[in-house]
Amino acid sequence: MIRWLLPVAVIAAVGAGAAMAATSATTSSAPTVKAVASAKYGTVLVSASGRTLYRYTLDSKGVNRCTSVALCNKYWPAMLVKASAKPVAGPGLSASLLGTIKAKTAGMVQITYAGFPLYTFAGDSKAGQTNGEGFEKHWFVVNTKGALVKSAVKSGSPAPAYPTTTSASAWG
Repeated sequence: MIRWLLPVAVIAAVGAGAAMAATSATTSSAPTVKAVASAKYGTVLVSASGRTLYRYTLDSKGVNRCTSVALCNKYWPAMLVKASAKPVAGPGLSASLLGTIKAKTAGMVQITYAGFPLYTFAGDSKAGQTNGEGFEKHWFVVNTKGALVKSAVKSGSPAPAYPTTTSASAWG
């Protein structure tokens, strides 16, 4: 009986390992950055989970000026992936514009598009929200060409639930 169970157990373990490998191969080819149509801002960049991605106007190509400022980093987390992962552009995006820069978090890199670092916003609690658009006139959603989408923030909206500053230098 034991001689019969051992080969079955080995075959089951090999099968499970092959299934996990196939699953991770499928997952790794999923888009890291996607393009999604927004009724208010046109086609914009979002993360794989649908969170809107933003650019910071004080950044320059290949340079993140937010992460080193604790308050900025708290509300504008960098879009990070493992350093060993290669970011994947979804349909409608140019793979040649997608890249990475070194991140302060060990073993991670920050995703860039058109050379500029990408961030999510802590005030966006679910996919499709764009609560960070136009914040302090320095944070904007990004279009598929990598440009900032600068449009007026909806007037009459309630005050944001995050701290505001009077100058850009306070964020970095």
